[in-house]
Amino acid sequence: MVTTLPVQSEGSARGHLMLLTQHAVFHRRVSDRKTQSDQWRAVLGHPFQRGVTTERPTARVYETGERRGNNGLLIHFTNSSILRAFEKTAVMHLSVTGALCVLCVCMRALQACLMISEVNSDNPSLDTREFVELYYLGGSSVSLDGYTLVFYNGNGNKAYRVVDLSGHHTDQHGFFLVGSAELQPRPAVPLPPNSVQNGPDAIALYGPSWTPVVEGGNVSSVGLLDAIVYTSGKTLGKADVLAWVLTPGSSPYLEDDQALEDDESIQRCWLSDNLYTFQTGHPTPGQANECPPPSFASLRIERIQLGGERPSGPLELNVVKERGPLAVIVYDTRTDTVSTSVGLQASEDGITTVNMDTTSLSKLDGWALAVYEGQATDFPKDSPLSQLQPLDAFVYSGRTNKPSANLTETLIPGRKPFKLSSGISEGDAYIRRCGVARWTRDPGMFQLVLQKSGESSPCTWYNTCPYDSANASKAEEPFEPPSHNDDFLISEVNTDSPGSAEDEEFVELWHPSGHRMSLNSIWLLLFNGNNGKVYREIELYGYYTDNHGYFLIGSDKLNPQFPIPANTIQNGPDAIAIYRSSSPPSSEGSNIPTKGLLDAIVYRARGSDRDSADLIQALTPGQLPLLEDPGALTGDESLSRCGPDRLNHNSFVVASPTPMKTNDCPHPPEQLVINEVGGVSGAGRGLFVELLGPPLTPLHGLVLVLYGSSGERHVVPLKDSLGEHGYYLLKNDSVANQRLPAVANLGAVLLCFDLLGEVSVCGRNSQVQDLLVFSEDQSLRHLFHSVTQQHVRPVPSFDSISRCATKGSSVWISSDSTPHIPNYCPTSAYSNPIDMCLKPEYTHFNCNMDGFAALFEKSCHCGISSLHLKGVNLTCLSEKLYVEGSVLALSEQQREHVAQTLRSEHLPSCSTAQERLYNKGSSLGLQVGLVLAVVLLFAMGGAIFFYLYKKKHPQDYYSMELNEQESPIEL
Repeated sequence: MVTTLPVQSEGSARGHLMLLTQHAVFHRRVSDRKTQSDQWRAVLGHPFQRGVTTERPTARVYETGERRGNNGLLIHFTNSSILRAFEKTAVMHLSVTGALCVLCVCMRALQACLMISEVNSDNPSLDTREFVELYYLGGSSVSLDGYTLVFYNGNGNKAYRVVDLSGHHTDQHGFFLVGSAELQPRPAVPLPPNSVQNGPDAIALYGPSWTPVVEGGNVSSVGLLDAIVYTSGKTLGKADVLAWVLTPGSSPYLEDDQALEDDESIQRCWLSDNLYTFQTGHPTPGQANECPPPSFASLRIERIQLGGERPSGPLELNVVKERGPLAVIVYDTRTDTVSTSVGLQASEDGITTVNMDTTSLSKLDGWALAVYEGQATDFPKDSPLSQLQPLDAFVYSGRTNKPSANLTETLIPGRKPFKLSSGISEGDAYIRRCGVARWTRDPGMFQLVLQKSGESSPCTWYNTCPYDSANASKAEEPFEPPSHNDDFLISEVNTDSPGSAEDEEFVELWHPSGHRMSLNSIWLLLFNGNNGKVYREIELYGYYTDNHGYFLIGSDKLNPQFPIPANTIQNGPDAIAIYRSSSPPSSEGSNIPTKGLLDAIVYRARGSDRDSADLIQALTPGQLPLLEDPGALTGDESLSRCGPDRLNHNSFVVASPTPMKTNDCPHPPEQLVINEVGGVSGAGRGLFVELLGPPLTPLHGLVLVLYGSSGERHVVPLKDSLGEHGYYLLKNDSVANQRLPAVANLGAVLLCFDLLGEVSVCGRNSQVQDLLVFSEDQSLRHLFHSVTQQHVRPVPSFDSISRCATKGSSVWISSDSTPHIPNYCPTSAYSNPIDMCLKPEYTHFNCNMDGFAALFEKSCHCGISSLHLKGVNLTCLSEKLYVEGSVLALSEQQREHVAQTLRSEHLPSCSTAQERLYNKGSSLGLQVGLVLAVVLLFAMGGAIFFYLYKKKHPQDYYSMELNEQESPIEL
């Protein structure tokens, strides 16, 4: 049955209330039936936010009910008295205060889900009070059928305990305990002592309708609803793989066993909006977590009293230390101008009350409140939005008026305005700071609370789930976690875009892992080069990169993850730096902080030759500032990272802007390779290197490095370009394109391209173009362990190593020298027939072309490779090798060497000719037998098909006889 009742509230359009006799909690139907009133739901056709939606990638949302229509909300009531009160109030069209009460109840149940709330894995002395606490955000009893709790061991990343929660319910307050049998209150699922490992380990919650992980199974993110990965100071090891799979982009939580005198636990606490964190606190099994507010180094807004939907005073500020004069400003978000201003002087730490003049606020539909250092007279009425950075700010989105992007990006950068969906009676409600986030200027950490005279106004859990349902459904798992040495880099900066609007400025960050990563504890600071002070400090807690590791801070026009007002980034001489810090880096005390510095660039504009000595000395010592030259390219340009070294200006080049994409860096010439290396058998007197590529290809940025057999290297930056036939010769000769240094006992030749287009020594900023290794020295080979290598062993009878192409790939062979002409490669013009049986003397013989080439070369010493044997057929049978075909050679001299080897007894031939002929005949007979068997099978198949066809289509002799009688016969 569905009953529709009208609903009317102040300042909102008329909606409808629908009461439904259905019951479903957290995407599933509860099996046990309750009273009818407990099963009812309501859909409120009301223009308030449907749950919590966010454009940020941190949104971790589960909706408990299905939508009805465009604006419908499915809301679950679990208490019959609430339902009856709601029905009664709905019939009376809901008073303003009543609507707010219902709204609070509805919003609290709106995003209800199950999550891991608290973990105690390590007790003093014996581990007899361990537990895992689950909490249902609906704050009521709910079935746990289909849920599974999995405990993972960080050593091996496998499940060591699996707890099926089917048949259990949370208690009446939403709590559920799994833990030691001696724990008080007694857990619903008791465990033996010392069952929960101390770390590095993980605990994961999997949802209904998913196949859970079994004990001993590998860690998985399939069906994952929530997880915590933790480590302990008492144990060695890390939990990188567990974190990478279960909480991608986030670091494991370190439980500090010295944080408290007695026992401690890991408690989940609400930060802001849909952001949660874990904190260490006193264990509270089966009760609300402690979650104490953080310590602040600056002023913050604590509580705003509302009259209707506007500030009505008093306003409460929490002052940490004595400051000079302060100004509290209220902005009208319709015009982005000052509506009223109040001055104050904070004389001591603690709560300071500011009484607002509400006369000028009565007509506001949307407002913002900001606290600045300075005099109230600096902000006259109707003056425009100040570009100064406030100490704290709060933005309220009106019913019909949405705050402008310029206002939100200036006052609360990267955060969302606070929004109410119902009118409020004057003086009966407050907006209170409840989140435990350390940052300010974030309306998302405030809650609307009701408070009667003489009563406190408690904060509650927020109404969103802490895990991202989009990630929970992924079946694929990351192949490896990033290195601990990797951290965020400044990838690209555009400080000066064309036109006066400057609306394409941006700073792009990138994580070298190339995967989605958390930006928790990352700060972006913008420095003014004129005075060395910070003019913008941005906290990125709660944000994540995209799936390729990119994160964009910039103007709205670029659709960044973190928008800032146009023309925010100064053109220079200035600096941009990123830090990893748990508190604002600017609170370090110095103008230019260095603690926690990850990366920085100091830059200047054309015509600005001041070198910003203070910024250079603190951030990038010993370097010159970068110049974003507007005349370098047609259109716009940016400073783009093309090298991996952090805090190094040589890693940047001027290139076309590529926000959220791979930077536009120089690329090495295509198809340019090492073609021949001569003089490898001598003492270096005839040494030469020949390159081959597209004719006239410029060689700027290419470097050739010659390594001696003991590891010493000789760097040769290349000049000019390839010749008209595509060759480039380096040799101590007048006919060469470039000279080479003398190298004794050549061990390797490396051709690399410097990504920055500058001369280097093929270091981290370079890309390997080609590599050829001759030496057997393991230390030299280890030097190139991360690079694709080709190993070649020179032959004394030939003085060169040459590249020969075959079937789209290349093979290196020993040959005569051919500088500036095509290489000598094996050809059928110089070939020897071969028909023999071989029995290798060693058991681990590779029965393939490479194995036979190595076996033949061991006897011949004439430079035989697999390319010489491409005309040979091999058959392996009973540890014998039967060879038939032609062995190719690249000259008459090499052909004669091959012929002598075939005539000699150096090859390990089979024992007798009779055995060879018998085995060969047996092999031939086997082949003939297989052919006959195939023919016979085809014949039998045809016969069976003909038989079945005739059986299915018998001839109709009666019809044939009639046809003969009716058809005239013509003579």
